[in-house]
Amino acid sequence: MPFAGYQMPVQYEGIIAEHRAVRERVGLFDVSHMGELFLSGPDALGFVDSLVSNAVHAMPVGRALYTVCPNEQGTILDDLIIYRLGEEDVLVICNAGNLQKISTYFGAKAAAAGVPFEDRSPSLSLLALQGPAAAATLRDAGGAQFAELSSFHTLRGELLGVPTIAARTGYTGEDGFEICVPNESAVKIWRALLSAGEAHGIAPVGLGARDTLRLEARLSLYGNDIDETTNPYEAGLAWVVKLDGPSFVGKPALSRIKAEGVRRKLVGIEMRGRGIARHGYPLADEAGEEIGVVTSGCPSPTLKKNIGLGYVPKAMSKVGTPLRVLIRGKAIEAEVVKTPFYKRAK
Repeated sequence: MPFAGYQMPVQYEGIIAEHRAVRERVGLFDVSHMGELFLSGPDALGFVDSLVSNAVHAMPVGRALYTVCPNEQGTILDDLIIYRLGEEDVLVICNAGNLQKISTYFGAKAAAAGVPFEDRSPSLSLLALQGPAAAATLRDAGGAQFAELSSFHTLRGELLGVPTIAARTGYTGEDGFEICVPNESAVKIWRALLSAGEAHGIAPVGLGARDTLRLEARLSLYGNDIDETTNPYEAGLAWVVKLDGPSFVGKPALSRIKAEGVRRKLVGIEMRGRGIARHGYPLADEAGEEIGVVTSGCPSPTLKKNIGLGYVPKAMSKVGTPLRVLIRGKAIEAEVVKTPFYKRAK
């Protein structure tokens, strides 16, 4: 299906089978639609720090960091992963749907600051290897040096003779790796990983299972759960906002939001009645008055329950609060529940 200018696979064998492969064994995703922005020079780290909310300045070489990129109002332009590849080299991974926006924004700011910037998204592919057997699969494919990475660490090297940037990160709630290689070598690496993963029960995985996996892990999807109308505090992302560090775009607004408190919160929802909470469905209180909206929802293949996320007034955000999801004119019973819905055993 078309997605962010690409033709993306929704499913190969089927969403449930692919979902289970990642939870129980290992799955391989083609996420080459994501953006790769490189910044370099002695001011690169401080420059990126000035545009994002988390503490990039504190990152040692070889670390990766999740953060958001706020605007002056404190709402979210995008959520990002930052890799510190070297003393003066930083890689920013952004969402495909926001690539033009974020590339233009970072590029213009970098030019004004005199920081070398390059958008290499058109020439790079990104593969995600996720699941309990991800490390074993990567090791068997010749990537032992990458398989030894700790969580949220990154390394530049070679995989089967191909220049590679790998990090132990992911978007599924499982252990896993994201592997960045030049376009011309992507098919070679994809096939090598599938071949090495045969003994581990590997499956190629599409966008459908990617969505159910990330939702079970309560990982936000830009455009659904977060966007330029939401701030990190109401979205449950306060942990990526470091107000005690250097100045960054949106810091004054976020300081004010924190001090004043939020009016609404993004909560986990579990259906009690028959029905699936879908993106955009209204949320109501027990009296039927609309009080919020569902941002994400699906049947959970792991939990065998219908789950979702949605914004509700802060007063109705406590776990156990009864809700109603309005589905085609009917008010279906639901409840606020603790998230993440699923958490892997360590």
